[in-house]
Amino acid sequence: MARRRRAEKRKITPDPRFKNIELAQFINKVMLNGKKTTSQRIVYGALDQASEEARRPGIEVFEMAIRNTMPMVEVKSRRVGGATYQVPTEVRPERRLALAMRWIILAARSRSGRPMADRLSAELLEASRGQGTAVKRREDLYRMAEANRAFAHYRW
Repeated sequence: MARRRRAEKRKITPDPRFKNIELAQFINKVMLNGKKTTSQRIVYGALDQASEEARRPGIEVFEMAIRNTMPMVEVKSRRVGGATYQVPTEVRPERRLALAMRWIILAARSRSGRPMADRLSAELLEASRGQGTAVKRREDLYRMAEANRAFAHYRW
């Protein structure tokens, strides 16, 4: 635990094209080695491709993908009397968003072959439809939480 005051949240400036703070966070998570313009090009290219395929605005596809990927519960390891239990706990809203973004980006990076913008576009489209690797990951997490519901009383 921190011995001083709680760390303050930094203000994130909205992204230049859509003026959306969540999209700006997503661009920052896609970024590698501090190359923000490259990550903006990737994300905006992916949103353009997604909007062409889905025939609706790219930002709408993005928001739907994030909403479908956000987990409500997760399991945390809790050690009680020599045994470790997977205890289902509710997820804070900021962490929900961070996990959803991380899972979408990891799923896009794990796809092989095509450029990153294409992979990200495909993953966003699948997640907006409630399919894909990122959504499957959320469902696996739910399944694990459901299986360990008996240990919910160990919540802290």
